[in-house]
Amino acid sequence: MVSIDYSLAIQIVNFILLIVILNRLLYKPLLGMIDKRKQQFAESEAEIARLRETVDQKMAAYEEQLRQAKVDAGEAKNELIRQGAEEAKAMIDAARAEIPGMMEQFQARMEREIGEAKSVLTNQSQKLSVEIAEKVLGRSLR
Repeated sequence: MVSIDYSLAIQIVNFILLIVILNRLLYKPLLGMIDKRKQQFAESEAEIARLRETVDQKMAAYEEQLRQAKVDAGEAKNELIRQGAEEAKAMIDAARAEIPGMMEQFQARMEREIGEAKSVLTNQSQKLSVEIAEKVLGRSLR
């Protein structure tokens, strides 16, 4: 059987002293390191969340710039198409404006050439008629 005497008090004091020594030398430093690690993990997670948010903001800004660049490029393309259509219309209008002048020149040239052809044909027909008459009559008409 166990007897209760002064050795039990020594055992209790020894146990309490051992708890105090182990608490000071082992448990507190170990718990301090665990708390420090937890704090580092929390800081790392906060930093990761902050960096992720920064990356998301930059990606959103990049996508917005890309979208704006596409819109600007589309507008520039439409503007070039519009300018090209206006220039084509101007060229067509200029060509249409030249057509009446060209027609007048052509008509004047045709009338001049027809007049020249008539005068040549009239001269030749007179000569030819004189020659035919001379041959038919057998004598010279001049």
